[in-house]
Amino acid sequence: MAIFAFLATAFVISFSGAAQPGPVSATAIAFGRKNRYAGIGLSIGHGIIEFPLMVLIVLGLGRVFELVPVRIVIGLVGGVVLMAMAVQMLLNLNVTAEGGNDSVRSRPILTGIVLSASNPYFFLWWATIGLALATTAVGFGIWAFVLFGIVHWSVDVVWVTALSWASFKGSTLMDERNQRSILAGCAQAMFLFGLKFVFDAACSWYEVSYLTTFS
Repeated sequence: MAIFAFLATAFVISFSGAAQPGPVSATAIAFGRKNRYAGIGLSIGHGIIEFPLMVLIVLGLGRVFELVPVRIVIGLVGGVVLMAMAVQMLLNLNVTAEGGNDSVRSRPILTGIVLSASNPYFFLWWATIGLALATTAVGFGIWAFVLFGIVHWSVDVVWVTALSWASFKGSTLMDERNQRSILAGCAQAMFLFGLKFVFDAACSWYEVSYLTTFS
């Protein structure tokens, strides 16, 4: 019974994390306008990064992500990547709304990989909350750790797929002007997420430099 209680706890905690606004959620809504199954592709890309990370975290990589220099680098690089993707979405706005080919939108799995690998808070979550859950799972046995990974990823799949599906259904009821507005809003949200990542990393870098200078 203890393992079922743990998995239920992991489900709730995982859902609370997945439901937080973020780049993957914004992209699922944007991509879902033209592809109701985009969320599945994004989730697969997310899982390609997440499953190996789960193992590495348990093996000790979590301590690396807690290092301030590492968090600064991930924040800066990740923020720049997200802002670049947002700009590309805005530049392709008219083409996408008219049903043309969008190189980013046509590859949701690759986009899921990039979004996950460039999100510093994703790594921070696994270095703290995720590490605690994964360590507890290992305590029950390897099979419990596998179940935990499946449960956690399933939450991501359901949530992101639901967002893309809802976006697709909504797009069939709206004209092109409203669709462009929604896509532009998602791109702007992604840009702001990237900007926040860079800002937080810059603040951390300033604090480290200030303390080093005056210590």
